Amino acid sequence: MSPGDSAPAARLTGLVGALRAHGFRIGTGETVDAGQALEAVGFTDRERVREALAATLLHGEGQRPVFDQVFDLYFPLGHTPAAETYANTPPDLAALRERLAEALTAGDGAALDRLAAEAVGGFGGFGSGPDSDGWSSYQTLSRLRPETLLARVRERLRAAPGAAEPEFTERLLDDEIRRRIEAFRERVRTEARRRVAERQGRDRVARRAVAGTADSVDFLLAGRAQLDELRRTVRPLARKLATRLAARRRRASRGEIDLRRTLRRSLSTGGVPVRPVLRRRPPRRPELVLLCDVSGSVAGFAQFTMLLVQALHDQFSRVRVFAFVNRVDEVTGLIARGSADPAGLGDRILAEAELTGWHGQSDYGTALGEFADRYAEALGPRTVVFVLGDARTNGSDPNLAALKGIADRARRVHWLNPEQPSLWGTGDSVAPAYAGLVEMRPCRNARQLGALIGRLLPV
Repeated sequence: MSPGDSAPAARLTGLVGALRAHGFRIGTGETVDAGQALEAVGFTDRERVREALAATLLHGEGQRPVFDQVFDLYFPLGHTPAAETYANTPPDLAALRERLAEALTAGDGAALDRLAAEAVGGFGGFGSGPDSDGWSSYQTLSRLRPETLLARVRERLRAAPGAAEPEFTERLLDDEIRRRIEAFRERVRTEARRRVAERQGRDRVARRAVAGTADSVDFLLAGRAQLDELRRTVRPLARKLATRLAARRRRASRGEIDLRRTLRRSLSTGGVPVRPVLRRRPPRRPELVLLCDVSGSVAGFAQFTMLLVQALHDQFSRVRVFAFVNRVDEVTGLIARGSADPAGLGDRILAEAELTGWHGQSDYGTALGEFADRYAEALGPRTVVFVLGDARTNGSDPNLAALKGIADRARRVHWLNPEQPSLWGTGDSVAPAYAGLVEMRPCRNARQLGALIGRLLPV
């Protein structure tokens, strides 16, 4: 590997800056450790450099995919000048697919790297001129279609010498071929980002073209795979928040200074308050109520929050969870029973709870009114209510009086909205009206949710 056009120190600081922009907590000490690791391993083996930096900069396996993509921008593979001519000499598609099938059969990583560069150079460019900075992995893969080579590679592996008794069963063999194909697709994505970074700058591409970790993905844009990954982080996040809540509770149990009694006691020490008198709080745990919109795109946000709060249930005297679309039903029991199958929580709630009336669209006004009428006993002076939803009423009456009644009965009401504030009040959103009655805060990803829960949960 060649460091290229900039010093290793500049590349390292650029890498660290890009990772910090993606939410990685990397301090000065870790950066120094990374520099010492680079000095120890040198630059002759690119994979050793990758592993050394990963070992010194990362705090969890979940950060590795983002790290690898950013690393490939700041410490790219060396490319020969001939490789860059692929942009002006489109290869023969059939011949390229044949060579790709051979490389996939052999599992030749170096050949796959060269083929990825050739494919992006030949099929991935777009723009109006030779100096265009547009390179598309999607366009490249659409032309090359490597997934259609599975059968061809399978036959070659079966016909290879010594394959009379295959090491894999047929299904495992197909899984291995799919893994190799997906690895090649990732090589194509990396090559496209590298070429764009050469024109637009590494820092810009590293911040904008690299997808963040699952906890930074917008709830409203998260796909099934990202939501599944988020569900796996519920327990570790809950443990962290429980520790934080316990520390806040210990501090709160010491109480606040009773100024009147402290001044009275200070008379015996010449007016100096040597021994402050504290107004101690009674040792009692608060109650928590979740009121969640589980319709449409906000369902993933609501389900993740339900699972997180359920994992924290030991921190409260009582936790009750209610779901709604245009009718409200209590789902506390479903959440508890579903701890072993978080992926199926949404389907289970929709199947077993009564959440819709004569239509299937969300209706906040009707749902809030029904909650205030049917479940008034869930509210009290120790109850903190979290409402989860985008406050889009589909043109129906927002029923502000119902929300005000809930706020009057509860200790505190917090509304977490997965939409960005610039969209509040647009279209059928009545978020500004609700925000005039209760505290409404934007909560767009799991990282924000963890911070808000840790700060807003009562002690």
